[in-house]
Amino acid sequence: MSPPPTEPAAQPAAEVIRTSTSQAFCCKSIDKLISDSENPEHRLSKTLGPWSLTALGIGAIIGSGIFVLTGTAAAGEYFQAPSILHAQALDLIVNFLRTGTTAGALMHGRPPAGPSIAISFFLVAVACSFAGLCYAELASMIPIAGSAYTYSYATLGEIFAWIIGWDLILEYVVSNVAVAVGFAGYTKAQFAAFGINLPDKWSSPVWASGQWTGAYFNLPGFLIVFILTLLLVRGVKESAETNNIMVAVKIGAILTFLVVGGMLVKPANWTPFAPSGFAGIVTGGAIVFFTYIGFDSVSTAAEESRNPQKDLPFGIIMSLVVCTLLYVGVALVLLGMMKYTTFVSGEAADAPVAYAMKYLGVHPFFRSVIVIGALTGMISSLLVFQYGQARIWYAMSRDGLLPKLFSAVHPKYKTPYWSTWIACFAVGIPAGLVDIGDAADLANIGTLFAFVLVSLGVILLRRNQPDRKRAFRVPFVPWFPLISVVLCGGLMLGLTLITWLRFVIWLALGLMIYIFYSRHHSEFKKIG
Repeated sequence: MSPPPTEPAAQPAAEVIRTSTSQAFCCKSIDKLISDSENPEHRLSKTLGPWSLTALGIGAIIGSGIFVLTGTAAAGEYFQAPSILHAQALDLIVNFLRTGTTAGALMHGRPPAGPSIAISFFLVAVACSFAGLCYAELASMIPIAGSAYTYSYATLGEIFAWIIGWDLILEYVVSNVAVAVGFAGYTKAQFAAFGINLPDKWSSPVWASGQWTGAYFNLPGFLIVFILTLLLVRGVKESAETNNIMVAVKIGAILTFLVVGGMLVKPANWTPFAPSGFAGIVTGGAIVFFTYIGFDSVSTAAEESRNPQKDLPFGIIMSLVVCTLLYVGVALVLLGMMKYTTFVSGEAADAPVAYAMKYLGVHPFFRSVIVIGALTGMISSLLVFQYGQARIWYAMSRDGLLPKLFSAVHPKYKTPYWSTWIACFAVGIPAGLVDIGDAADLANIGTLFAFVLVSLGVILLRRNQPDRKRAFRVPFVPWFPLISVVLCGGLMLGLTLITWLRFVIWLALGLMIYIFYSRHHSEFKKIG
């Protein structure tokens, strides 16, 4: 009688192997990263398909900005920066060389793009696609939560992984605080339009524009983050389904505008199409570029994707394609409804879509649809970024660079619940207390820095591991990744000096934490 069949023995976990004599420059093998993700103690539930991943990208990319920024970029902007710290780094250099005076160096401006802002949106999408392709290749090779942090650990080394992980923490917190505060203000204004006045003491930031406001707490800003956290802890499938619904509502609102507004288009408003020529198209692109960042959040869902090798590249690229079509459509319709010069200042600049529909006598029902779309856009952005933030912390904790509490997985819901709750209070409490204003640019510089490192990672991994299987490949390496590095580096120079200063201070603080805590708890330290 033959013995009963035995189950195959479990594969041994991959070992941690030093790739450098210096711990800071040790890279973690892709096999080890994948092995760690399969540990039952830290395993996440794999429930996301290609369209849910695409919806995550759309939810992150399209917020309320599609209804606001188009008019500003089309009309242009001119002002003198109040101080050298609030001037853009590249503008300071160019204007000083042009004028030869410090006063001239502080002049800031963007010539109007006019209706050609539609071309700006398309060209920016092409520029973003270079970074998007790099994310797609690494996501298909390294289907692990952590996004740019994990990719940097596998390609550049531990110190770079820590720096970008610390940078991503800042990016997600700052952007979500800004969105939560914006959501609270927008909600308050809409309630007031219906005669419901929320008390200022409980619906305004305690600190705004450099002074105390007399408010106690911004309760709507905190509550929206708290409610979304309950959903995120409950499960990724439930969170994704909710996001799918919100994305459908948001796209529905945009399509409504395209149909209703399209009937009010006057082709004469498209003339001149490019009032400032190609210079206006390029500078308009610099303004709208930041509406596209967010597609990288798709890669944070790698461990919860059913087929990450195929679905992650699909989600990243498809979300960029869909958002590009929507942005270009809104730009053409809005600037066909009214002349681009209308949106220079005042209510028309603050809410161009709403203003155009009101001025042209669109039925209140359709205007309400736009309001609902804007609110839904903010909520879906918050949901996706809170989701991504918790996964970054989870991945860093699993590698020992943050306390183990952050990588604890809920026994029932299979979500990193401690990371999710900590992210809730890291965003919700500041949103209840402060309006961070121009500090929101920290999210932009952090994202661009991540794009640069991911693009460099593709080049290094092609050189160091050319034979490793790649379900998706960036064409024309190293040229496409290098184009991404140049474009993102150039846009970083377009941010203000005070943003750079805050960024450097945050990174310096992160390095102190790495030196005194993280490097001592890393797996590489244990084998050193």
